[in-house]
Amino acid sequence: MIDALLNAITPFNLALALFGVIAGTFIGALPGLSATMAVAVLVPFTFTMDPASGLIALGAVYTGAIYGGAYSAILVNTPGTPAAIATSMDGFPMAKRGDGDLAVTLSCLGSVVGGMVGALALLLLAPPLSQVALAFGPVEYFWLAIFGLSLIATLSRGNTVKGLVGGAIGLILSCVGSAVVGGDVRFTFGQTPLLGGIPVIPALIGLYCIPVLIDLVIKKEAHLERRAEAVSGFRFTEAVGLMLRSKFNLFRSAVLGTAVGILPAAGGSVAGLIAYSEAKRTSKKPEEFGHGATDGVIASEAANSATVGGGFIPTLVLGIPGTPPDAIILGALLVQGIRTGPQLFTQQADIVYTFVFGLIIGTLFMLPTGLIIGRYAFRLIVSVPKTVLAPSIALLTVIGSFAIESNTVHVVIMVVLGVFGWLIARVGFEASPIVLGLILGPIAEAGFVQAWLIGGAQGSIPAMFFGRPLSLAIIFMIVLTLASPALVNWRRGRMQEKGATP
Repeated sequence: MIDALLNAITPFNLALALFGVIAGTFIGALPGLSATMAVAVLVPFTFTMDPASGLIALGAVYTGAIYGGAYSAILVNTPGTPAAIATSMDGFPMAKRGDGDLAVTLSCLGSVVGGMVGALALLLLAPPLSQVALAFGPVEYFWLAIFGLSLIATLSRGNTVKGLVGGAIGLILSCVGSAVVGGDVRFTFGQTPLLGGIPVIPALIGLYCIPVLIDLVIKKEAHLERRAEAVSGFRFTEAVGLMLRSKFNLFRSAVLGTAVGILPAAGGSVAGLIAYSEAKRTSKKPEEFGHGATDGVIASEAANSATVGGGFIPTLVLGIPGTPPDAIILGALLVQGIRTGPQLFTQQADIVYTFVFGLIIGTLFMLPTGLIIGRYAFRLIVSVPKTVLAPSIALLTVIGSFAIESNTVHVVIMVVLGVFGWLIARVGFEASPIVLGLILGPIAEAGFVQAWLIGGAQGSIPAMFFGRPLSLAIIFMIVLTLASPALVNWRRGRMQEKGATP
């Protein structure tokens, strides 16, 4: 490990880590240009590098892109990546009241801590933790997706029924196109471009960004408040104090992010939402969530950054990519002639440990670069006139939607869903439940159909869904999550009764 550490801190590898984090942060901050795209663009340039150096560059870009999504989530209410969905729920309200610089600093600190927890788990616990991924079968993925959907009950701000209706809309949208299992064509209305379904990134951009653009045009007031006494600095001391007061939330969110990252197909968006839900459920002031609660930003960013290290655990040990960027990095490993598996940590330990130390270094680089970029990003957004800001964001949304597959239909989908999102927001519906249903729908469908087929073949479908220990544990969490709003209201009523008693 000492040799690997010395190799990781060579000037060339340090430069690669720094460049990767900066490039990834900028790419992740642009709506539509996801972490997957950032990693995919860089892969060809790593083929001529030493395998460890190439992995360090890819890991740094991945880390930076996951964090970079927080900038647009906080400053323009448009998650740059799906992993930043939960960040926008409290980050943007903070920016609206003039605390955007504080939100950016909190997201940076949370990302660094979460990234370090995930990377250390990869360094110290990879082989045993990889067995967790193997224990998950189709039925566990089905219940995990249902658990994610149950978070709507917690995440809905003010009206749970409207949140559940939004989640149902997202599930319907996820059914458009070919079925995940079986290939049946549904809800395409004869339109060939819809055979592939509703793409997540254009839908994400449309539902989050287009309503903001419309409001920018029709409203006279400034997009964000600017506090002259605060915008000149990083508000670093204030942010550190908030982090220390929320240290349990911070650590729990990082551990949750690492655990979710280990599970293939889950990813940062699920991790951020689960951590956000837990932060709200255990908070003494849950009513502040959705209105600029600092704990919400901390939880989301710590969790989604922790999925980077967590996702590499099944990728390196089992050859099972945890997220799409992991799949691209796995392909780069195979091109380099590296075979993943348990023997990787023994037969090619020099490469894998150099990469892990490089990932840790890249995560540490995120602190100074994230603070500096964030400071000037907030200054830029609050000072740019709306007449310039609105068309600039509109151009980025079009580019981001088109660039994924060079498909103009994605731009049309983005605009249509964006106008739809703005209209339903007028009557109290929010974008987050719809996006959650769209992301988790395919996971739930595939897990349900596969588990049903396996249970039918074994002659006991109920035992398949309700007879496995992991499934029962997830079902318990689902019940707890669904009951949490009622429990919170009951506890609040009891406290009010005690306060009114003379």
